[in-house]
Amino acid sequence: MSTSFLFSGPDNAPVTILLAHGAGGAMDSPGMERFSGALATAGMRVGRFEFAYMAERRKSDRRPPPPKAETLIPEYLAAVRELAASGTVVIGGKSMGGRIASMVADDLYRSGDIAGLLCLGYPFHPMGKPTQLRTAHLTTLKTPTLICQGTRDPFGTREEVADCPLSPEIDIFWLEDGDHDLKPRKAFSGFSVADHMAAMASRVGAWAAGLRR
Repeated sequence: MSTSFLFSGPDNAPVTILLAHGAGGAMDSPGMERFSGALATAGMRVGRFEFAYMAERRKSDRRPPPPKAETLIPEYLAAVRELAASGTVVIGGKSMGGRIASMVADDLYRSGDIAGLLCLGYPFHPMGKPTQLRTAHLTTLKTPTLICQGTRDPFGTREEVADCPLSPEIDIFWLEDGDHDLKPRKAFSGFSVADHMAAMASRVGAWAAGLRR
């Protein structure tokens, strides 16, 4: 079965970003719309896709839980193969989608298929379980990586991540008071959601422009 993509941004953009959704939100969820819109406005092309379990939710009243992340790797690799793109290609995703992309990134980087990895709200650990880290493979990652993370993300706050051993290829861009969707509380931080989306997109654009592939 071929992958269906939802594209945003100019077709001739120098950078194409493949984004997979998180465990509970579809590719056209409000959060994915915000991320894609901000990146597209900053001049990048974004291709979104859905895993089969999420597509199944659209066709029935059933809401099957997400499978284990490892079992979704073949679907992610299929999307990479089917993505038509020129220029710089970056893979990534929101939360679980970024985690799966991080599992396949090094093989794709070595083969020359991608130039980098972008994670939006990486799930460093399950919610409420900060000692159950999902970072073992991130210690030796060779792919240039940018993680955009809210400082109060319940899946990995700035304090929790500070002591995580991570590859030197990983750069974390912290968004003040951002939650798992990078959304701040304006009354606490002085920043709006639009502020953080613009800052995220600007940082991604500058980072992607420095990738060579």
